[in-house]
Amino acid sequence: MGEFTGFTQPGLTFLQQLRQNNNKEWFEEHRDIYQQQLLEPVRKLVTDLSQDMQVIDDLFELRPAIGKTISRMHRDTRFSHDKSIYRSNIWITFKRSRKNWTDAPVYFFEFGQDWWRYGLGYYSASKMTMDLFRQQLLRDPAAFLKMAKCIEPNFTLEGDSYKRPLIKDQAPELAAWYNKKSFALISSHMDMETIFSDRLVDILSKEFQRIAPLYHMLMKIEGMKKNQLPLGD
Repeated sequence: MGEFTGFTQPGLTFLQQLRQNNNKEWFEEHRDIYQQQLLEPVRKLVTDLSQDMQVIDDLFELRPAIGKTISRMHRDTRFSHDKSIYRSNIWITFKRSRKNWTDAPVYFFEFGQDWWRYGLGYYSASKMTMDLFRQQLLRDPAAFLKMAKCIEPNFTLEGDSYKRPLIKDQAPELAAWYNKKSFALISSHMDMETIFSDRLVDILSKEFQRIAPLYHMLMKIEGMKKNQLPLGD
C-alpha cells in the first residue's frame, strides 16, 4: 500500500485562488493549505512512483523535494512579460541530475485547478539533439515507427515544427517526428476525479513504463552527445 491517497478539492481551490491573489501576503496566509493539500501529497506521489521509475533509469533523481523532483511555486519573472510571483500549477519530473536539463529527456506529471497531464519529452531540445534524433530516425525508419507505436492511443506528439519539410515527400508518419524543432509526448485530461484517487499512481507508472522504449532511445542520443561519438558507434 502506497502513501499517496489522492489530491483534494481544497488543494485545487488554493491554485484557483492563487491566480486571483498572486501576492506574498495571501500566499503566506494560506501556506498551510499549500503544505498539507498540495506539497505533502506531491511528495507522497513521487515516493510511490520512485521504485518503478528507478527500473526505467537507475540514475533518475528521485528525492521528493522542491528543486529536485518537485516544482517551485515562485516564478522567475526576470525575462517574462508575466510578472505573477507564483505559479498556479504544480509538476513533478523524473530526470537525471544535470545542469542543462532542458536539452535532455524528462518524464513529467503536471496539474492545475481543472486539468492534469503527463508525458515525456524535452523542455527545449538543442539543434544538436534534434539533428542526432533525425539521423537515428533515418537509420531504420520502420524500426522507429514500430517502436513509436508505444505512444498510442493516449499520447499526442506536440511541439513546434519547421514550416517547410526538411525532406521532400517523406512519409507523413515519419515527417511528423522528423520536422519537429523540439517535442514532447503529452496525455492531457480534465477528469479531476482521477487525481483525487490513489489510482493515479498506477496510471502514471504503467504509462511511463509503456513509453520507456522511446526514453531509452533518447538517452542513447544523450550518450552520443556526451561522448561525441559518431551515430553508428
